[in-house]
Amino acid sequence: MAAAISALRRAVGDAGWVDAAGVAATFNAIDRVADATGIPLEPKKAAVSADFRGELDIDAWAEARG
Repeated sequence: MAAAISALRRAVGDAGWVDAAGVAATFNAIDRVADATGIPLEPKKAAVSADFRGELDIDAWAEARG
């Protein structure tokens, strides 16, 4: 992980590194808000993700049940 971080910082610079961290943090927050509100997965996304959701048993998670 440290090598990947170093490579990314060299490639995008410190400002790019901070931007990337901000985007990741914002996505994490928005995703948690959507989960907390119980917004259901769109039918198309449910269809294309059914195989790996089944393999990971994601639909059994409390968050997935709403």
